[in-house]
Amino acid sequence: MSRVKFLIVCLLFIVNYSYSQSPSFRTFMNPVIPGDHPDCTLSKFGDDFYTTGSSFNPTPVIYHSTDLVHWEAIAQPVSPSWSLYGDAPAGGCWGGHLVYYNNKYWHFFGKNAIMYYVTANDPAGPWSHPPVALTCPPELPGLGMDNSIFIDDDNSWYLLVKNGQSVNWIVQLGDDGQPYGALYNLSWLNPAPGYPYSWAEGPVMWKYKGYYYYCFAINLAGGQKVMRSATLTEDQSSWEMLGDFFNESDPKKSSAIFQGPNHSSSAIMLEDSTWWVIYHANAKAGSNEWHGIGRQGLISQVRYNEAGKPTADYCTNEPHTAPALPSSGIPWMVPKSDFFTAEKLNPEWSFLGYTPDGTYSLTARPGWFRLSPKGKENTIIKNDAEHNYSLITRVDFNAAATADQAGLWIFNGPQTLFVKLYSTVNTAGNKVIAFSFDATYYETPNTAGNIVWLRLIRINHVVYGYFSADGVTWSPVGESINVASMDKEHPNFNDFTGNRQGIYVKGSPADFDLYIYRDAYSPILAECPANQYGVTASTKKDGIRILDNIHNTDWALYAGMEFGNNEYVKTPAMLEVIASSDANGGLIEVWLDSLDTGTKVGECVITGTGSMKTFKTFTGTVAPITGRHDVYLKFTGTGEDKLFQLKWLRFLTESEVATSLGENQPPKRPIENSLQQNYPNPFNPTTEINFSIAEPSFVSLKVFNLLGKEINELAGKSYTAGRHSVTFDASNLASGIYFYKLNTGHFLQTRKMFLVR
Repeated sequence: MSRVKFLIVCLLFIVNYSYSQSPSFRTFMNPVIPGDHPDCTLSKFGDDFYTTGSSFNPTPVIYHSTDLVHWEAIAQPVSPSWSLYGDAPAGGCWGGHLVYYNNKYWHFFGKNAIMYYVTANDPAGPWSHPPVALTCPPELPGLGMDNSIFIDDDNSWYLLVKNGQSVNWIVQLGDDGQPYGALYNLSWLNPAPGYPYSWAEGPVMWKYKGYYYYCFAINLAGGQKVMRSATLTEDQSSWEMLGDFFNESDPKKSSAIFQGPNHSSSAIMLEDSTWWVIYHANAKAGSNEWHGIGRQGLISQVRYNEAGKPTADYCTNEPHTAPALPSSGIPWMVPKSDFFTAEKLNPEWSFLGYTPDGTYSLTARPGWFRLSPKGKENTIIKNDAEHNYSLITRVDFNAAATADQAGLWIFNGPQTLFVKLYSTVNTAGNKVIAFSFDATYYETPNTAGNIVWLRLIRINHVVYGYFSADGVTWSPVGESINVASMDKEHPNFNDFTGNRQGIYVKGSPADFDLYIYRDAYSPILAECPANQYGVTASTKKDGIRILDNIHNTDWALYAGMEFGNNEYVKTPAMLEVIASSDANGGLIEVWLDSLDTGTKVGECVITGTGSMKTFKTFTGTVAPITGRHDVYLKFTGTGEDKLFQLKWLRFLTESEVATSLGENQPPKRPIENSLQQNYPNPFNPTTEINFSIAEPSFVSLKVFNLLGKEINELAGKSYTAGRHSVTFDASNLASGIYFYKLNTGHFLQTRKMFLVR
C-alpha cells in the first residue's frame, strides 16, 4: 500500500471512529429532559445545541447538548433577585428563546404580557441584569409572553408575537432588540368568534427550500399545526395550511405514554440533512396518574414529503434512532447530586419566586449551602419527574420553635400539596424529625442532634421518610405515605407547572452539606430505566411493574446513581438484584456511563428460579466505584426466549456484604447468628427475609402485627449452619407495620418491616 493510500485509510478510520456511537447512544427513549419543561425552543450554534422555555415561578434554566439526547444545565439567564420576578405559582417567566445576533447571545422571555431580554457573551453567562423590556408598537394590542425569535437568511430578525386568541403578529427587531421595521399581521389565522385553532399559541418559524414554515400549538391540551409561504408576508392567500405537524396517524399513538405533543420548537437541520425538534407533552390523557410531573421535554425527527410538508414523529414509547451526533460525555438529564463544594450554585438548581441575594450562600460555611428564610419558606429545587429515587441530605439546624423547619420536600406546581421530611421542634419543645403530607403527619424524637441525615424514598406514588446520625444506620419516621393526589391532574393546573423537589428552610437559617438524588444503596425499581433497548415494563401489579421481555443484548439505563465520595463515605462491593427465570437465566453486565465505550465494573449471574413468578435474590461482585454515574445493565444469554425478569436492584457496601446472604457468594468471614433487614423494604406484596445461624439449629421465624398477634410462620424446622432465605408473601394483608422474629433457642432477634398497598 502506498504512503498516500495508507494515510487516507488512517484518516477515514479516525473520522469514522470519532463519529461512531456506543450502542447506548444509538437510540433514545423520550423524554430526554424529564420533568416540567414546557414551551421548548431549540437553538444551534456550531456543534452545540441549546434549549430553554417557560419556567413560571422557578427561575429559568438554559440547557446545553451536543447530541440532542443528553442535556446539561449551564445557566440561569434571569436572576431570582430581579425585583419584578414576583412569587406566584403560575407567574415568573413565560417562554424563553436563546439566539445569537449581532455578536452576542440574547435570551427573550415574557412576563405579565411584557416581553424582556437579557444578553451575554457566552450561553453560560454571566447574563445582564436587570432584564430590558421591549417597547410595544402602537399597532399591536401587546407583545404577549409565549413567543419566539426567527432570524432570516439576510440576518434580519423577528419576534413571533402571540397575545390573546386572535392576535398573531410577526414583528421585526432592530439591532438593539427593540421592535423596528416591518410588522406582519397574521390575526386572520385564528379569528374571533370561532377561533378555529383554539389559541394558535407558541408560534415558531424556520425555512426549508426557500419556504417560510410557521408552526403553532392548538393549546396546552395538545395538537400542533403548520403552514408555509414562499414570502414573508401578512397576505393570507400566500400562506398554505399544511395541517398536523406531528404524525397523528401513527398506529402506536394510542399506547404512547406521552400524548398530545405541542409547543414544538422550530425545526433544525443537522449535517446529515436530518431535521429535529424538541417539544413538550403530558402523560397520557385519561389516566391522569402522572400528570402532576408536568410537561416533559421530548425530541422527534421531522420528515418532509415530496410536496414539502413536514411531519414530526409521534412520541411513541419505544427506542428511536438517535441523531448521528457525539454525546461528548454529557450524562442523562436527571437531577444530580450536589456536595456544595463549588464557588457558584449549580445552574440545575432553581429558586422559587423572588429570592434576594442575601438569603443564600456557598461561602458563609465552605462546603455547605446556607439557606435563610425570605419571609416565607426559602428553597432551591429541581424537576421532579421520575417515579423512583432516594433523596438524601445532611443538615445542620438548631430549631427553636414549631415554625422552624429545615429538610427535604416535594411539592406540586400550584404549591398546594407538600411532602416534607424535616428537622423541627414539636409543641412540647422537643427536637423531632417530622414527616408529613397534606393532613398526614408523623414525628419521631430527634436522637441525632442538630446535625442530622434525612432520606426521602419515592416508590411510584408512595414515599418513605428516614433519619440517621451517621448516614449509615437509618430509622423510619412514621409510616409510608401515599402521595398520588400530588401526582395527578388537578383542576388548578397541577400538570401546567409540574412537581418539584429540593431542600428548604422556614423560620430560621440552616446549613446543608449535600444533596443526593439517587442513592446507589437504596432499593431501585427495575421498572424505571431512563433509557432502554428491547426491554419493556409489565402490567402494574400491587403498585409496581416488572422489567420484562429481557433478551440477549438488551439493556437498561438507571441514571444519576450516586456511589459516594469523601463526604458520603461509601463504596460498593456487590450488586444485588431480585429476579426470576423459568429457564437457564443469563448474565447482567454492569457498565458505567455508556455501553462498550464506558467502564465495565461487574457481573451478576441469574440462574433459573423455576418460574417467572418466583423471584429470588442474586448477587455479583463489582469493582470499587466512586462518584455519580449513569449505570447501564446489559443483559446477555443464549437462545431467543426471554432470559429473566427483574424487579429490584441496589448496590451493597463491604459491611453489607459481610452479612448479606448472596447464595452464590463465598462467606467473607465466619458465619454469625443474625437476622437481616428484609429486602425490599418497604415491599408489596412479597419480600425476602435472610438470616444466618452459626450452628445447626431448629429455627422459628414468625410474623406479627402491631398488636403482637401472630400472622404467619415462615420457618419452623431444623436448618444447617449458614445463610438462609425465605420469602414472605403478604398478599392477604393490609398496609402497615409488621414485625418478624427469629428464634433459634439460643439466639433471638426481631425486626420491623413495612407493607404498602
